[in-house]
Amino acid sequence: MTKFIDLRSDTVTRPTKEMREVMFSAIVGDDVYGEDPTVNALEEKAAQLFGMEAGLFCPSGTMTNQIAIKVHTQPGDEVICDKLSHIYNYEGGGIAFNSGASIRLLDGQRGIFTAEQVIANINGDDIHFPQTALVEIENTVNKGGGCYYTTDQIAEINKVCKQYNLPLHMDGARLFNALVETNQTTKEIGSYFDTISICLSKGLGTPVGSVLVGTKAHIAKARRIRKVFGGAWRQAGYLAAAGIYALDNHVTRLKEDHQRARDLERTLNDLPYVTSILPVQTNIVIFTLPSSEITQKLLHYMKANEILASAFGKEQIRFVTHLDFDDEMLTKVSEVLHKATV
Repeated sequence: MTKFIDLRSDTVTRPTKEMREVMFSAIVGDDVYGEDPTVNALEEKAAQLFGMEAGLFCPSGTMTNQIAIKVHTQPGDEVICDKLSHIYNYEGGGIAFNSGASIRLLDGQRGIFTAEQVIANINGDDIHFPQTALVEIENTVNKGGGCYYTTDQIAEINKVCKQYNLPLHMDGARLFNALVETNQTTKEIGSYFDTISICLSKGLGTPVGSVLVGTKAHIAKARRIRKVFGGAWRQAGYLAAAGIYALDNHVTRLKEDHQRARDLERTLNDLPYVTSILPVQTNIVIFTLPSSEITQKLLHYMKANEILASAFGKEQIRFVTHLDFDDEMLTKVSEVLHKATV
């Protein structure tokens, strides 16, 4: 079987040998009864890491985000988020389907909006308008090319939310990618949010799973919602063990992914058929080509050379570096791109 270099996403990683070993040796129980000690340990570890009271282990970041939205809203409410946000673009219309809420989209810079934009989009006390109930940010921003919020930006949005008594949720799908670049501490970032969704299966390299952290009251409500969503599971400790291992061993190495992404950016800067590249800040590289025809031609050419990438719109391609993408692969990708005649 041909081994492809897979740059489609950081979700394609497989557990390392060491991660598999801790998974196989995990002590497990029935999580629905609260009796899986490894799940309990992961939830406690994630919560303490961010200075939160409790955590809830779920199959996916989409589920943790959707649970959080339902925790914070009632049908007819409105959620403020950016137009590039994952909860709006890539969660199957879940805000409407699961929570019966509407969405107020902000036009941020590469998905990063300001406190002033939040203020301008909070609805007043008028029966004609939905009640603003939640503000959500994504960090890092996938469609923004892996860009991230600074501490000051988050602090200002937090201040507005407190002023207007609005909960603040973070879709932290690639939060650790942001943290290793900004040197923010997990407890510092946790202090600004009511709930945070922490994905373990992207840059951290676990096979599956995300953790929602928040107050005990929020997580108690979230556990009920997870049951309704069909997300309760049994001996999930085998998966939770991978999460614990990832939090202990795979965070600081994210900088290696970021360096390789910047190396890819330098390669792309040399190519005459690339018209623009979003500035690379973490592990996502998004670049634009002259036409959709050239985009498809380049994707087919790369695949013929055993490299997989994702179309990101008609004229864009996305590369995502990760645990299973090494320097040897980086060299091959660079060589293949330089030889392309599109």
